[in-house]
Amino acid sequence: MLRRLIVSYVLLVGVALAAFTVPVAFTLTTQLRNDTEDSVRREATTMALLLGGDAPARQALDRVAEAYADETPGVVEAVWTDGTAVPSLGRPARPDDSAFLLALRDGRTTVDWGEQPVWGPELAITVPARAQTGDRAIVGALRIRYATDDLSDRLWKVWGFRAVLAVGVLAIAAGLGAIAARLLTKPLRQLNDMASRFSDGDLTARSPITGPRETRTLARTLNQGAERLDTLVAAQRIFVADASHQLRTPLTALRLSLDNIADGVDDEFVREDVEQATAEVVRMSRLVSGLLVLARAEAQVSTPEPVPLRELVAERLSVWRPAADERRVRIVLAGDVDDRLHVLAGPGNLDQVLDNVLSNALEVSPDGGTITIRLTAAPDGDEAVLEVLDQGPGMSAAEQFRAFDRFWRGQGLTGRSGTGLGLAVVRRLVTDDGGTVGLGDAPGSGLRVRIGLRISRRPGAPRSGG
Repeated sequence: MLRRLIVSYVLLVGVALAAFTVPVAFTLTTQLRNDTEDSVRREATTMALLLGGDAPARQALDRVAEAYADETPGVVEAVWTDGTAVPSLGRPARPDDSAFLLALRDGRTTVDWGEQPVWGPELAITVPARAQTGDRAIVGALRIRYATDDLSDRLWKVWGFRAVLAVGVLAIAAGLGAIAARLLTKPLRQLNDMASRFSDGDLTARSPITGPRETRTLARTLNQGAERLDTLVAAQRIFVADASHQLRTPLTALRLSLDNIADGVDDEFVREDVEQATAEVVRMSRLVSGLLVLARAEAQVSTPEPVPLRELVAERLSVWRPAADERRVRIVLAGDVDDRLHVLAGPGNLDQVLDNVLSNALEVSPDGGTITIRLTAAPDGDEAVLEVLDQGPGMSAAEQFRAFDRFWRGQGLTGRSGTGLGLAVVRRLVTDDGGTVGLGDAPGSGLRVRIGLRISRRPGAPRSGG
């Protein structure tokens, strides 16, 4: 927008310059041409009067023609009615051309500027010479050939000065236009900065209320909306903290009570019922923990920061390898992603995403199986792709479609003990960071989890805490 405003301003000034400067330059060119033509015609007419006079007048013509040739770029030529040249003046290059014929035969004055668009190398004006006594019969014709080199130089000065002036004015206009455009668009840039920070999760972003009335109204409206959203998110965070305290404590106390009851009961049937109740309390505790994790993911909107992808993945794999080794499951890291590649993720988001995906993959993998983590960069250079492939039973297309729904549990191994919230949390965290997540079939058998992450343009930035 800034560039368009500057270009529009310069174009407007350019059109105004063209509208006022070009007509003036054409007028000056026409005036220069007409003044020169009138001057040469006047000199030619005066000399033609001397040529048609008596002997003293013709002697004066010789002196005038000589002085004219010395002081101007003009040359005087003359012929008599029989076509012979006047001895004291220059001999015409073509005494029988049409201009002399018209002057001698019809008494017509001719003006020839040459063949070029403005004028040629010389101006030729031919006038008839009449006798000053008797019937004023035509006695000859006189021509002045006036070189136009000096005239062309003056023409270039007229147009060149205006061209240089126009370029200078346009340069000044561009500078002033840039200043004016930046002042005009400053409120919009401030609003855009606020919107960018807001979209990145910074709910404290506010826009200064400056500029014209329309932008002030817009800034005020956006700030009010941001205040309300910040209040709602803060209220949800408070709810999450209260729920964490209010739900976990009673469930923990209930489980301890059931454990105490089981220790003091000798009846096998009662003990079996207590163990079933304890298992349900454990499952409810996991469900509450999953709900709290999902609520925190939805309530806590953080600004994505550059995170070293390969380093973070290697760190999480080192945490999960002991659990995998117990079941003889290999975890393989593949891909050609550079160690310096950074992706954008909120603090701790990518760690939690990997933990959820690896937990599911490890639970469904058969003993002695392999889990492959593949890191690649998209061809457009804007996205890094993290894929987790297992060798479990996989999912049907219908199950893959519903896998990200809350509380949905599949028919496989994870469906029996899972809460149905893991992939919902993964999708929330990834989408909050501006990424994408999807499921597909792994080669052979198993499930492929594909996570697309935005690449950071600030390589080497410090990693945020996990």
